[in-house]
Amino acid sequence: MSKSGTFDLASGVGGKIDKKEVLSAVDKYEKYHVRYGGGEADRTQNYADMANKYYDLVTSFYEYGWGESFHFANSWNGESHRESMKRYEHFLALNLGLERGQKVLDVGCGIGGPLREIARFSGTCVTGLNNNEYQITRGETLNRVAGVDSTCNFVKADFMKMPFADNTYDAVYAVEATCHAPDALGCYKEIYRVLKPGQCFAAYEWCMTDSFDASNQEHQKIKASIELGDGLSDIRNTKQCLEALKLAGFEVIWDKDLANAEDSPVPWYLPLEKSHLSLTSFRLTSTGRFCTRNMVRVLEYVGLAPEGSLRVQMFLEEAADGLVAGGKKEIFTPMYFFLARKPLSA
Repeated sequence: MSKSGTFDLASGVGGKIDKKEVLSAVDKYEKYHVRYGGGEADRTQNYADMANKYYDLVTSFYEYGWGESFHFANSWNGESHRESMKRYEHFLALNLGLERGQKVLDVGCGIGGPLREIARFSGTCVTGLNNNEYQITRGETLNRVAGVDSTCNFVKADFMKMPFADNTYDAVYAVEATCHAPDALGCYKEIYRVLKPGQCFAAYEWCMTDSFDASNQEHQKIKASIELGDGLSDIRNTKQCLEALKLAGFEVIWDKDLANAEDSPVPWYLPLEKSHLSLTSFRLTSTGRFCTRNMVRVLEYVGLAPEGSLRVQMFLEEAADGLVAGGKKEIFTPMYFFLARKPLSA
């Protein structure tokens, strides 16, 4: 039941923000970022407000163009986009060793695409943690449609301050979500706290790779484009994430950047590549983007979409270009995977 129509897109822009305040929200969001005079310290200090504004503004665009699961996936030749997304989610469940009836936490769950797939695949009861009210409302609707509302639920909260008792969950996972945390160590410590001893945490993280050169202006421009277009205060490198896991108390079982030819013969960024031709992912192609851009322009002009909608579409397009450039230069990955265990003695 992903939003596939133009009316769905138009009516969803702005999320819980009053439609008359969308343009102001766009202004405030953009000012957090480098191009508009913002700095990393301001973004980090106000991470919750920035992320909430971002997801209020972009969720309907994500769902319109990408579906219910807001993440990338490694792909094999001949595999459809949806098939690769489901396999990527199943891979997470299998690595966690999920068993029927277990209590599982999805940290930063979006509208719950992976949550529903993993719950059905594993027979587990999954709680989605999210600090964005609009996404939770959408997720609850989609849970009812999928028939998992009796075993899956959402909790509105900040993942830096989870409202759960110690040792609550049998497993915890995050799908390209904890990159929004202002402090990886603080976030991982909270996950460690609510996870039962002897159980595992698995995640896909957005990271800069060892090939990223902070003194390279082109690299910095790509990084800034991704941060602007994806609601991030900063993008950590893989070594920082690994070190934070260990400092939080986890035993790292294994970690790997899955964005390589061995694990992903079809580049993860291909659906965003302007020259890519696809009928199943038409809206992400150059022609599809052109059509969406002009559709949003018309919807905004006639008043169906709120003022500021086109600006959201434009910074999302810039983010896509930044992601493709980062992927091609191998300085960025959305697919740094790790599996970590909380010691039994904890």
